[in-house]
Amino acid sequence: MLDFVLNGLMHRYQERVPDVAAIIKAMIHENIIQRAEDIENDHIAFRTIGVPQLGIQSFEKIFLHYGYTKRDAYHFKEKKLDAFWYAPPEPHYPRIFLSELRVKDLSKQAQAIITSYTSEVITDPANQLDLNSGVIVDNFLHSALWRTPTIQDYQTLAAESEYAAWVIYNRYYLNHFTISLQNLPEGYNTVADFNAFLEKKGFVLNNAGGKIKTSPDGLLLQSSTVARMIPATFANNETIQIAGSYVEFAERKVLPQFAHLPASSITREQRREGFEAGNADKIFESTYSSQTTQKG
Repeated sequence: MLDFVLNGLMHRYQERVPDVAAIIKAMIHENIIQRAEDIENDHIAFRTIGVPQLGIQSFEKIFLHYGYTKRDAYHFKEKKLDAFWYAPPEPHYPRIFLSELRVKDLSKQAQAIITSYTSEVITDPANQLDLNSGVIVDNFLHSALWRTPTIQDYQTLAAESEYAAWVIYNRYYLNHFTISLQNLPEGYNTVADFNAFLEKKGFVLNNAGGKIKTSPDGLLLQSSTVARMIPATFANNETIQIAGSYVEFAERKVLPQFAHLPASSITREQRREGFEAGNADKIFESTYSSQTTQKG
């Protein structure tokens, strides 16, 4: 069932994010991998809106049901976000990073716009789902919870919180998946090397805080592409270009106490686990105009 839901998410995500197929094709052409299934997915991420009947408390019910375990909390003061990560039931499944907009920290105008949409959801929709049906959950994750926003509402929100604008239009669409780098062949198994490969192939990278985001302990390194602009149809059938989703890359180094072990014997549990607020803070900006206006 979890496999069915994850496959559904990835299928639609790849349809909406051209960089996914392009990066996989480039990796195969370079003999980094033989097929897409060779990629280890470090984590997937979702964005939510923090109102009583939605947000993290609602969305997490799906993956807790499938055996995920809620772990550390993260807070992003300037972006007005909270987040948790969730450990998978088995090591071959991706971690989940789930963030939530603190709606009450926004202006009265932004709050009014957001709640004019989210108030259409009367009760927690996760409580109405048959979580034992992969088909039902898959459909839910790709269905509209509220009416299509107007361009004016989208742009008003974006001026205050680009995260808020992204979610009010995209809802629960997968925000990104993450290619795990440390087990790739030498020459591609670090963020620095993989970034160089990507840029050689013409991909534009998020440079907020530097192209490589590094945790204070130096054991978690991350980078990401910049979300491509995609045509989006709003209320009244009006269309503009907005930021879509993106691809992230993560390198988890071996914990110091296991550094003496041969590389071939290192397991996932012996590498840096969890996330880093400072890294994530800059990765969020992969959908922000400060990044999407970069010239490739």
